Amino acid sequence: MRYLVGIDEVGRGSLAGPVVVAAALVPRELKITNRELGILKDSKKLTARQREKWFCYITAHPHINYAVARVYPRGIERMNITKAANLAAFRAFTRLSKSCVLSPKSLRIYLDGGLYLKSSGWQRANSNPDVKSGPRPERRGRQIAKTVVRGDEKISAIKIASILAKVSRDRFMTRLAKRHPRYGFEIHKGYGTRAHFKAIKKYGPSEAHRLTFL
Repeated sequence: MRYLVGIDEVGRGSLAGPVVVAAALVPRELKITNRELGILKDSKKLTARQREKWFCYITAHPHINYAVARVYPRGIERMNITKAANLAAFRAFTRLSKSCVLSPKSLRIYLDGGLYLKSSGWQRANSNPDVKSGPRPERRGRQIAKTVVRGDEKISAIKIASILAKVSRDRFMTRLAKRHPRYGFEIHKGYGTRAHFKAIKKYGPSEAHRLTFL
């Protein structure tokens, strides 16, 4: 069977909390349809309630596997947000590959624009064992991982990953709000709203904030 892996992130522009990346493994021929939920869309085009329903549907689906990874504020400050997002993408895909038996021959990986999956030992370990002296598999023939501009609007596997990443991060920020109740993380999820800036000005930043973003 042939598979698609969709990878997407959320939290890139947030002032607080982690950047979160989800990787979703979907059979290429699988049709994601649900009369109650409607058409599968990118998470940004769904309401919070719709995203929660889709999240429950996706995570319970017997033919969809997924993994989620985070990089937290101190890591983001240390390496910058682009590197942090790509690191989270690599971690999410690595976790997914450990939980499933994946072969480059039956796999295509699509990342939403701005994300890149670095060359990994997984690709070399799962390449043809008889070709030991040839070029690396990511440089032979077809490209295993491809970044697609606006991929979350075009590719179902990325749409699924966007929902998984968004709901996972929103739930995390809601839990984080209990530790830092002054900032309203449960409402704005760490993004730069007027209320959030007002709280930062009044109370100063918390350990959950990305100081370089402020």
